[in-house]
Amino acid sequence: APSDGEGSDASGDYSSEEVSGDEGGATLSERREAKLQQMRNELEEKKRKSVEEGEAAEALRLQHLEEANSAISLMPSVKRKKREEGGDKPAMSLIANLQGQATPTHEFSKDLNMGKENSSGTVVFPTSSDVASWTPPDTASNPADEALEIQLPDFDSLRLQEGSSNNTIAIKFSAPHESKRFSINIAAPGHRDYYDILFHFNPRARQKGGQLVINDKQEGIWGSALEVPLSTLPLMFGDHACTLVIQINGDGFDIFLDGEHCARLEHRTQLPKEKCSLTLQFPSTDDYGSPEVWTVYRVWWGQKPSMASGDISGVPGVNMYSSLHPKKLFVSGLSKLHSLPEVELRRAELERAFRKYGGSHGVAVVCPMNATYAFVEVEAERQADLALQEMASKYRLNRARRTKHEALQEERAAVEAANQGKLQETSEW
Repeated sequence: APSDGEGSDASGDYSSEEVSGDEGGATLSERREAKLQQMRNELEEKKRKSVEEGEAAEALRLQHLEEANSAISLMPSVKRKKREEGGDKPAMSLIANLQGQATPTHEFSKDLNMGKENSSGTVVFPTSSDVASWTPPDTASNPADEALEIQLPDFDSLRLQEGSSNNTIAIKFSAPHESKRFSINIAAPGHRDYYDILFHFNPRARQKGGQLVINDKQEGIWGSALEVPLSTLPLMFGDHACTLVIQINGDGFDIFLDGEHCARLEHRTQLPKEKCSLTLQFPSTDDYGSPEVWTVYRVWWGQKPSMASGDISGVPGVNMYSSLHPKKLFVSGLSKLHSLPEVELRRAELERAFRKYGGSHGVAVVCPMNATYAFVEVEAERQADLALQEMASKYRLNRARRTKHEALQEERAAVEAANQGKLQETSEW
């Protein structure tokens, strides 16, 4: 290794060469700067050539496009019809134009007989001439943020079958092509900020190729959704206005879109026993804060005869499966469970309380953690009926809903039992 003195000499020689450089005519730093400048010039030249080549290619492309356009200028063209900017009136059919019978965007068809006021109902939105329509605000951050809520008075479930209670909601709306989804909710009194929802209607244009999702919510938990492909329904997204009609009857909620019976959500929750007002909500966003894009022009509420006619067995949701389990009870209104010991105590309590309805095998009890409800399965349907009558004073009881999975399991078990020539009881426990 060189000594400190040798290293100092080397450094001094290098510095003297850089500073003096008389013999070479230029210092080392000058030569380096000249080399860098040469490289910069070469790089600038390459950039200039690249720009020139790009401009030449773009000019050639434009020339080809002009030649192609001139070649097909005599051919007929087909253009997609679009609503003009700022316009809210959809294009009318040729026949409607000729006959002067086109329905305005903000009005229902005259065939529906849903004027502002008539003997069977009334327009509940808009209620003043100052408001023409409603669109979810862009600033909304949750479903309830500036949502549209409408009261639906004089609903009496006991008089539905008699045809003397309000039972029909009609909504005139439009959803543009770029809309991904929109929704409505119908809730009974005491819904606790829509913790309980009787009926949920939610077209989703981007889910599984387009799906109409119909559901309910109990105790803050969504039920088993009924999903209908949008391809099988009248068009809901586009440059036109649609009429949605929802009829409440003894079987469930019947859904009609532009006169076509699209689906039915069978009742999953007991309707209010007394005369009351239902609440119709138009949320501003979905549960995750994503905006809902559509426009509501008019809402009508009143009494109409059932629009369901003929054979409706092919309508989605009609007799798809029984929504009530014959032997399972839903016990609600219980205290919330926070630990496994509390779960065991709750299970033991319910097993003792419902023991006589379980036969020789006893009852089967499920108590979910962090829940305020439980499920009790008894021996047979008759025992379930007795339990509903005799235990109603002690517990809040209802028939438990049967899931589609349970229905399929029972159907398969029934087929197997029939093949074996015997009656077979089924249970999920």
